[in-house]
Amino acid sequence: MNINILLVDDEAVDLEWLRRRVASNDQLTLLEVGTAASGFAALKMMEQKRIDVILSDIRMPIMSGMEFARKAKEINPHVHIVFISGHQDFSYAKEAIQLNASDYLLKPVDDSELIEMLIKLCTKIEQERKQDISLSEALSLINEELLLRWFNEATPGPVDLHIHGFLTPLLRGGSAVAIIEIDDITWKIKNMNEEERRLFTTNVTNFIRNFTLENHLGTVMTSYDFHFVLLATVQEEYFTGLLEELIRAFSQQFSNSITIGTGMYTNEIDKLHDSFKQAHAALSIKWIVGKNRLIQDAAEWSPKETMASNLEESVNRMLQAMLEYDLMTIDDCLIQLFNGDKPLTQKNDIYDLVIRITSKLHADLQQMNEHLYEILKWDSHQPFVLFQFETVHDILSWLRRRFFELSELLYLKKQRQKRKLIEEITQYVEKRLDQKITLNEVAAHFDFTPNYLGSLFKAETNTLFSDFLNELRMKRVCGLLADPTKKVYEIAEQVGYKNIIYFNRQFKQAMGMSPGEYRKKHKI
Repeated sequence: MNINILLVDDEAVDLEWLRRRVASNDQLTLLEVGTAASGFAALKMMEQKRIDVILSDIRMPIMSGMEFARKAKEINPHVHIVFISGHQDFSYAKEAIQLNASDYLLKPVDDSELIEMLIKLCTKIEQERKQDISLSEALSLINEELLLRWFNEATPGPVDLHIHGFLTPLLRGGSAVAIIEIDDITWKIKNMNEEERRLFTTNVTNFIRNFTLENHLGTVMTSYDFHFVLLATVQEEYFTGLLEELIRAFSQQFSNSITIGTGMYTNEIDKLHDSFKQAHAALSIKWIVGKNRLIQDAAEWSPKETMASNLEESVNRMLQAMLEYDLMTIDDCLIQLFNGDKPLTQKNDIYDLVIRITSKLHADLQQMNEHLYEILKWDSHQPFVLFQFETVHDILSWLRRRFFELSELLYLKKQRQKRKLIEEITQYVEKRLDQKITLNEVAAHFDFTPNYLGSLFKAETNTLFSDFLNELRMKRVCGLLADPTKKVYEIAEQVGYKNIIYFNRQFKQAMGMSPGEYRKKHKI
């Protein structure tokens, strides 16, 4: 594997001098040499390609070599940096040491000194790579199983000699445990066949292992149910940033996301077991704090999700909002139900709350001759589908979608019922136009109060019942007037008017003319 070196200098002559000497030396055949005329250009190149060694002038305009080195270390904590300067100033050397610079050369740089330094760096890099490979190979499947078994012991016993020998060199520089969990994997793989599952498992495992290897993050062990245990050996200050980058990179590569729980850094084997327990505890609160994130310290977490004490009042308000298709109020009620006085720290608390909400809704809807589970087409009287979700947010989102759906179905059903009722009222009135019809009579027939029926009729037709009745009668009168053999007083009786004078007045008020004038106008 080649070693990539990047030369950075704002002086074009010096930059070309460096490039020629490095690229043309026969002892450096493994080097791939790149150049950049500024720190900004160099950082951009580092984002696109892995750089192993940087030779940089310490004094550059706008972004100094020191500032560039700090940013370069943020991108790749393992990059080896060598500063070149024409100024014999101890403050530069001191700052370079603080940045963990690999070397410090003074201008003019002697060719032999430059080549000797690069050979040493290349040898060191090759050794690091071999160590990473041997480290991964050393942890065989048997050793992985032994270590995972030791991690999962409630009270850890003595460490197996093989494991002790493996862990001891890792702990010298400090190590920590992180547990990586693939989110929502249980229900996402349900629709995969065996070959698709095998391929997905292989791709996920290779991705996490390759990321860990390329970033010198540590060693990954495959645990249970798409969980991975990471034994980190990277410097502690880069640990969090690399794990967050792993989370971002994974979500870009796959349709799933990952959540990572971490434990403390330690140099002691016994405390490494505590680090594992801390990582496990951190991951366990994903249920509340959410997924697709890094969770570092469960001990500092305090529950925020709580259960409302006035559940019945909130559900009653939510049901009324459902009937009115008021989605904003439904959402407000749901949030209120999940934010009350009793902390929701366990999954069972959430399940109990959801069952209480749905049971109350079901009972209330039954009083209205509605059936919650039939409307939503749930297979049973308890939403067991909730058990597939991994966070409170997932459950709240699922409930929100289902209750919005329920509201729409109830609203549409109510609208259809209202339209059907108006049609039935219209048919009832049309059959009795020859009789005296009142709102009280119609309301009694349909088992409503006059006030409710009058309000409903006005809301659905935008017409008062009395105006509606007069309009129907006038339409019937116009139809009867078209028959020249019928007398006006006979027509009046056929539409329920016993007083011919009152009939004439009503007709003229509605049509703007008397019955006789109507016939003349229409040549009847």
